[in-house]
Amino acid sequence: MKAYVYGANGAEITDIAKPSPKGAQVLVRVRGCGLNRADLGMTKGHVHGSAGGVGAVLGMEWAGEVAELGPDAKGVKPGDRVMGSGGAAFAEYTLADHGRLFRIPPDANMNFEEAATLPIALTTMHNAVVTIGGLQPGQSVLIQGASSGVGLMAMQIAKLKGAKLVIGSSTNAVRRERLKEFGADLAIDSSDPGWVKQVLDATSGEGVDLIVDQVSGPVANQNLAATKIKGRIVNVGRLGGTHADFNFDLHAARRISYIGVTFRTRSIEEIREIFSNVRNDIWPAVESRQLKLPIDKVFAFDDIGKAFERMEANQHLGKIVVRF
Repeated sequence: MKAYVYGANGAEITDIAKPSPKGAQVLVRVRGCGLNRADLGMTKGHVHGSAGGVGAVLGMEWAGEVAELGPDAKGVKPGDRVMGSGGAAFAEYTLADHGRLFRIPPDANMNFEEAATLPIALTTMHNAVVTIGGLQPGQSVLIQGASSGVGLMAMQIAKLKGAKLVIGSSTNAVRRERLKEFGADLAIDSSDPGWVKQVLDATSGEGVDLIVDQVSGPVANQNLAATKIKGRIVNVGRLGGTHADFNFDLHAARRISYIGVTFRTRSIEEIREIFSNVRNDIWPAVESRQLKLPIDKVFAFDDIGKAFERMEANQHLGKIVVRF
């Protein structure tokens, strides 16, 4: 089968053996894949948790049809339309744990390309905003890096869960102007030194209840200043850098809960629980298309290199998708 593999000459399409499902695995015939920032790093040889490196099939999220079940797999049957996340997505067939996928809503008129945009955004941001972030109706939230696919989803989930004020950040003026389409009441530029004052002005000087941070690095101390006393910061991503100065005194004085999250060190049982929480809490909003992501552009699998060139140019809003 065809797959996008990182090898001695970099990432390229090659032929590999079709995998077979074992245990609780499900074999999926892939029809569409969503691109993510971690994929871009892995095309350059970086390792993301246990994924990546020489010989790795790249890709993290997909949509397609169930082709075959492992002996312990439950909940789906061959022919079911599903979407999910996991390694080795950029291939004609991929394996997934039976608890790490969603059924594509049958009545939502959702195609494979649209479904492929959702699994990582839904699971990452429901976990960050609701489960870990503890957002309650009437509270305020700032999404740092809001113009990314997961950021757009985070704002929508926050609105769905009753946030009274949703603030989104983007350093790109064009994308910042569009954040209100996805739930932002206020859009800020996190590269502007005055953004903390904007947040404080919007919250009567208190700061926000919750920050979901995908930037980190240079905004770490500004985040502390923009969070209310006894507020929460959930560190999801580090697009701005993995190391920075940190004001421990301000952190302590404001009594902020600072929590880091990643899928890379979670067990399969923890990941199954995250998928279950999404199904039990917000799935009706997925079925009604209240929660959805824009597709920036769709590329044929043979043009996957061009898809990554577009991602690296960083001029897109929404998801870049590859279809088979």
